[in-house]
Amino acid sequence: MTAPIDQLAQFRASIDNMDAILLHTLAERFKITQAVGKLKAENDMPPSDKAREARQIERLRRLAEDSGLDPVFAEKFLNFIVAEVIRHHEQIRGDAPTTPNPDSRDT
Repeated sequence: MTAPIDQLAQFRASIDNMDAILLHTLAERFKITQAVGKLKAENDMPPSDKAREARQIERLRRLAEDSGLDPVFAEKFLNFIVAEVIRHHEQIRGDAPTTPNPDSRDT
């Protein structure tokens, strides 16, 4: 192989590893948020907390800036994750269908 092809293969292997880390980390996060959803349902608490979501957005925007990431991207990413978390919480409460809404947004 040529040097650029070897380097490309190394980059792609690193990307593949990072993708695996991201997915495993998200899976762990969702395990915790499932427990939060059960706790909220058992205590008649609403599935979403807009004040916390706003704080999280600001926190992640700062972290993104500190890490050299686009804060707008970080906010969109968090909104996507939170939408899924709230959908799970609504399912636990029995308030929502079991299929995901591809257009949902939440933090």
